[in-house]
Amino acid sequence: MPGWVRKVLAILSGVIAVTAVAGGIALIVGSITPGSSGTIVPDQAFLDTSPFTSYTIPGLVLAGVVGGSQAVASIALLRRSRIAGAATAVAAFALLVWIFVQMMFIPFSVLQAIYFGAAAAELGFLLLALGLLEPERAGVARN
Repeated sequence: MPGWVRKVLAILSGVIAVTAVAGGIALIVGSITPGSSGTIVPDQAFLDTSPFTSYTIPGLVLAGVVGGSQAVASIALLRRSRIAGAATAVAAFALLVWIFVQMMFIPFSVLQAIYFGAAAAELGFLLLALGLLEPERAGVARN
């Protein structure tokens, strides 16, 4: 994996990890704090059609699964681990699944678009690092 791609991916996944853990903690704290609906956490009404009665479980998933997988990917990339590519793919897909499921229950927000773009960027840089985006491999001749 080229050094610059590894650094970009490590920084990107690290930032996503920190913000996902912070968002998960905010959801958990907000769900146990009376009167925080619509301020710290999204409106409670968004959960009416979901399998959840509070934002506690979604907060745990956001912090643990999304934030945790992004943290593992970032650390693996920084350590130049042989699992770095797989960890990055898992983390990016976990983030995409989170966004897709969230969009089923919560109206569109700019943050959803930003994090969708971040996950797509992770996958794009990973494909670049694996050499799958090179023109020769795609059947395009260079001049």
